[in-house]
Amino acid sequence: MSEDKGAIQTPLKPNGEALPPPQKSNISKKLSRRKRSVRAAKAAVKNQKPRVRSVRPYPAGPFEETLELALAIQKFAAGERVRRLTLLRQMEKSPSSSTTKQLITNSGKYGLTVGSYSAEYLAMTELGRAATSEVDPRTKLSAQFKLAIENIMPFNTLYESYKNKKLPTRDVLRDALAEADVPSDLLGECVDTFLVNAKFLGLMQTIAGSEMVVPIEQVLEELQGTKMPILSPVPRVPKKSGAAASSSDGASQIHWTKVCFYISPIGEEGSLERKHADLFLSSLVEPALAELGLVVVRADKISSGGLITAQVIEHIMRAGLVVVDLSFHNPNAFYEMALRHATKRPVIQISRKEDELPFDVGQVRTVVIDTTDIYALVPKLETYKAEIATHARAAMSDPESGVGNPLTAFFPGFEVSIPKEK
Repeated sequence: MSEDKGAIQTPLKPNGEALPPPQKSNISKKLSRRKRSVRAAKAAVKNQKPRVRSVRPYPAGPFEETLELALAIQKFAAGERVRRLTLLRQMEKSPSSSTTKQLITNSGKYGLTVGSYSAEYLAMTELGRAATSEVDPRTKLSAQFKLAIENIMPFNTLYESYKNKKLPTRDVLRDALAEADVPSDLLGECVDTFLVNAKFLGLMQTIAGSEMVVPIEQVLEELQGTKMPILSPVPRVPKKSGAAASSSDGASQIHWTKVCFYISPIGEEGSLERKHADLFLSSLVEPALAELGLVVVRADKISSGGLITAQVIEHIMRAGLVVVDLSFHNPNAFYEMALRHATKRPVIQISRKEDELPFDVGQVRTVVIDTTDIYALVPKLETYKAEIATHARAAMSDPESGVGNPLTAFFPGFEVSIPKEK
């Protein structure tokens, strides 16, 4: 038989046995595994379902804050149609700011104004004019009720369900919205916004030791013969968000965006200040922020070792949110709040009703809590928690919408550089 010269010759050992086939190198094996991993990752991405964003069937902010836009149209344009850019310039707001865009969107959803954040002109609706102009107080409040509650389906559902009834817990209110087409992940926000709107309109009243949802007719009747105060919106100053930071302390790592530092008068063990701080922390601040995934830290609860003053300042500067309790006019609380103001990052003010705030910080929106007696406090706990949660939710979703302060108002170019952690 003739030899086939074109055939591949099998290498032989010296004794004539065939050599085993060559094995793949380690590098070849690694490349093969990497190719399989890349193909698997591409297939997973291809098969991944697109994330569906929850549709919010109510405005993404309280009615009182949204009034700022309509009031500005009344002030600068006598309630008439106005060019959007001209109005925003008068309000000292950036047209491209996400906070400004959200304000205009919310105003439209409440029915106060017509015109989107990209429209050339903005104009007030008839109800918007009635809700912001100096007319009969009852007409004004009636228009505000229609815009803030009655015309917003989920809010009106809660109002009609609990009108003339004792206000239940927030969990029960969430359950009441089960058939109101509110996505499950937005139920908490919806309830909180309703409670804040209802309080603003005077629908939340303490009767026989319980907080009740009173009908609008009763509030309108009580207004007869009284003069409605002129609404003055709190000036908002655009803020730059701080970079999310994290630090290592031994084996633990702090995710600062999930930390809320609670500035409060603490006092000695057993003192009135300590009892106050513990009550506000456990009954208001912590439960209000729990559903937002925020861990509340107070100075005396910092567990890591080190110099306490340095740790307090680090929490003030780096925390994703700060809640400051200005009750008792504690000097340390005011000092620490000033440090936070310098960072231009979100801060929420709360205070006892009996402690009148100084002018400088009294102009900033504050959650005022009536601690006159237990019969005034307990019935309103759910409403107070809803207010705190609403402010926190707005601040965390858009840090640039954080509460303005005297420093940023008068020196908007002021900058503080927070060094990155090593």
